[in-house]
Amino acid sequence: MMEVNVGLVLFLLSILGYLYHLLTRNNDYFHEKPIPSMAVKPIFGSTGSLILKRCTWPDFVVEIYNKYANTKVFGMFDSVTPIFVVQDPELIKKITIKDFDHFVDHRPMFGDSRNDSPYTLFGKSLFAMNGSKWRSTRATLSPAFTGSKMRQMFELMIDCCESATKYLEGQVQSAKDMNMSDLASRLGTDMIASCAFGIQIDSLRNPENEFYSRGKEMINFERISVVFKMFGFKLCPKLMGRLGIDLIDRKPGQYFSALIRQAINDRLSKGVIRYDMIHLLLQAKQGVLRHQQESEQYEGFAVVQESHVGKQQATEGLTENEMIAQTFVFFLAGFETVATSLSFVVHDLVVHEDIQQKLYEEIVATHEALAGKKLNYDTLQRMEYMDMVISESMRMRPAAILLDRCCTHDYQVDDGEGLRFTIDKGTVVWIPTQGIHMDPKYYPNPYHFDPERFSAENRHNIDPLTYLPFGIGPRNCIGSRFALMEIKVVLYYLLLSYKFQRSERTEIPLKMRKGQTILAVESPLIVKFAKR
Repeated sequence: MMEVNVGLVLFLLSILGYLYHLLTRNNDYFHEKPIPSMAVKPIFGSTGSLILKRCTWPDFVVEIYNKYANTKVFGMFDSVTPIFVVQDPELIKKITIKDFDHFVDHRPMFGDSRNDSPYTLFGKSLFAMNGSKWRSTRATLSPAFTGSKMRQMFELMIDCCESATKYLEGQVQSAKDMNMSDLASRLGTDMIASCAFGIQIDSLRNPENEFYSRGKEMINFERISVVFKMFGFKLCPKLMGRLGIDLIDRKPGQYFSALIRQAINDRLSKGVIRYDMIHLLLQAKQGVLRHQQESEQYEGFAVVQESHVGKQQATEGLTENEMIAQTFVFFLAGFETVATSLSFVVHDLVVHEDIQQKLYEEIVATHEALAGKKLNYDTLQRMEYMDMVISESMRMRPAAILLDRCCTHDYQVDDGEGLRFTIDKGTVVWIPTQGIHMDPKYYPNPYHFDPERFSAENRHNIDPLTYLPFGIGPRNCIGSRFALMEIKVVLYYLLLSYKFQRSERTEIPLKMRKGQTILAVESPLIVKFAKR
């Protein structure tokens, strides 16, 4: 019996030893590179403070950025994956634009696009696609996100905002505390439901509707199932992909898949034409969506322009499952990311009353100039101060706290000043957006909220390589126009009727959620709406 126990103990110890070897075998990876690197611990890599929720994502990125402030690139580990953190704008340009062919893919963190399951949503999204499949899909989808297509969907957004304004009139008679986090996510849900799914939800008057509840469930990335999945993708992404595991749980995935499929079938069987995202994706699926010459118009400092990849002729259409995945991820982005950015802008306006007043005056002047007509897309784009305010808010709190690229071919770095080394295939590059945005070298007094940085007189001083709220290069965010349009139109309608004021429950400064999670506040943002 004793021999059996000893044998079992030895067996378990050998298994643990092998696992330890797997988790630490690359720990000295950066020792042979002529760059500094962060300390590394088993399983946690260099991100233990994040995984253990001792700090926020923005604070972590700024901290490591400042620690290596005079370094163009340094090394670290995210769990077992070697990460090259690139801080030099010229090297960022080479990796994301000039030598993009070496860094086409994102890190495999959300699912496998090759999985044929109809409920694999994140894995089949444009964000998760790799290589030639990504190129083809980007070219297919890109025409759906141009300015002309945004104009077609603008009326749908106006209808949502007018409905919300009427609802709030009955709720806010003089002054009232409002949960801005909740209001923004509900407005975002209604807009996405209308613009992407072709359905009317009205989450303000019907707060318990299933569409909103399911969405709320899915964006809870701190659920234990999601935490384990994300950790699994970090440790063994290939195995997770082969097992067909997707970041989104099957039940909500089934719900949204059925909803989108029904909408598609209704359009095709009844010949319904509604100028929303499903209409555009149906055109893309049929291969009839084409890039058209757009009239020159300034659409905002933060808008990213489509690269040559997106403007190429698409070689294949979308499958129905891929179409469903794009619509779904588009919903997630509007539900959480855009809503959070909108909440941050409102908070900034509460803290800076003078800036809020100046923006209100621009909104009133625009409203009067419309002389009773509805707001339109082109008029919204001409609101310069609105764009300045949003651009500055997104500088201070970019939704993309960092950008990632996976190296697909060995890449030789040579800065011409003696720094030479290889970024090896399979390793990952991080671009610390939050750190760059808060660097006084690029933005003097970076913690001061100053929209004037983005005025017509000053914005030429900003290096585009140092302003990255929607990414950079061919793999930038395809929906930047839609996101900015949504934030602007909601602000227009809310500020036209209400003044944002500090409540006793308003957190100043904001406390951000700790851990390796999406950008979000720790507690709901409460502000007071005062009737104008």
